[in-house]
Order: sequence, then C-alpha cells, then structure tokens
Amino acid sequence: MSYERLKQASILRIGTKQTIKSVEQGEVTEVIVAKDADPRITAKVIHLCIKHHIPVIYVDSMKQLGKSCGIEVGAAMVGIKLQ
Repeated sequence: MSYERLKQASILRIGTKQTIKSVEQGEVTEVIVAKDADPRITAKVIHLCIKHHIPVIYVDSMKQLGKSCGIEVGAAMVGIKLQ
C-alpha cells in the first residue's frame, strides 16, 4: 500500500503548499493524493505533476494519510522522495 512508501521516504512534504513547492523545485519523486480531498485543491498539484512527469498515487482518506505522516489532522497530499 502507498502508506508504506511514506516510511521509506527520505523527504516528506506534507500539505498542498509544501508539495507544490517541492514539485516545482524537483525535490520529490512521487506525490500521494487523498481521493476525498477537495478537487479544487488537488487539481493544480496533479497538473503540475503531469507537467514534471511525477507519478501521482491515490489513497482513500485524508485522515489516514495525515495519520500515516504522523500528524493529528488530515492531509490532502504528500510529496515524497524515495531513497
């Protein structure tokens, strides 16, 4: 499952602003997006990932994504760089 990839990541950027910045700077190799996140928020990041040829992986829940990242709130998306 994609949540396991979070534990393998050498870089973890949680949230929309941090993920966008990391994609633009080429810091991440994958982006994980929660399916229940607002499409108005995720659309820009998804298009940016397509432009930069960065794979987008979908997970079901913002709550579970946030929990897997070690935060108490939901996360719409996370940018990761695998080692």
